[in-house]
Amino acid sequence: MAKERETVKISLNAPVVLTFAFICLIALILGGLTGGKTTNLLFSECHSSLLDPFTYVRFVGHVFGHANWSHFIGNMMLFLVVGPLLEEKYGSGNLITVILVTAIVTGAVNYVLFPNTRLLGASGVVFAFILLSSVTSMKDGSIPLTFILVAVMYIGQQIYEGFFVQDNVSNLAHIVGGIVGAAFGFTMNRGRR
Repeated sequence: MAKERETVKISLNAPVVLTFAFICLIALILGGLTGGKTTNLLFSECHSSLLDPFTYVRFVGHVFGHANWSHFIGNMMLFLVVGPLLEEKYGSGNLITVILVTAIVTGAVNYVLFPNTRLLGASGVVFAFILLSSVTSMKDGSIPLTFILVAVMYIGQQIYEGFFVQDNVSNLAHIVGGIVGAAFGFTMNRGRR
């Protein structure tokens, strides 16, 4: 008797994560097609007038914009590895909240503290996810050692690079994103006990 072949099915396992990644891809393609005009208008936070309605769009939109393919791929690889696990554990609605709060807070911090610096990319959200993932196993109010190690390594690296490495990376956005992720992690896990 011949064995029946099983068909392989592809599942939409993390709709928020996949939608976010798809929007980032569309933003990158649009930026390429328009010579960066859409990236500057919608997908990067810069110090523009508070009377300009696009200023508020960019407070969220900057997390979708990326400077180039390597910037996009670097963020999306981590985002697509960590994100689905978080969406399964915390739910789509909570993940949307983490993304929005991270975007608004990092955008506002950049607007206030670095008025001459354009901010774009999902790395603040990625750092939020990394710190959020490190507290997913929190039980009985104890702080997981993995959280402490991840926080020290990632945030310590960002502080070091902020002072000693001259590049176009917004280390403060990474730190703020990590703080937002950790705060949500402790809050959401406290509610699950």
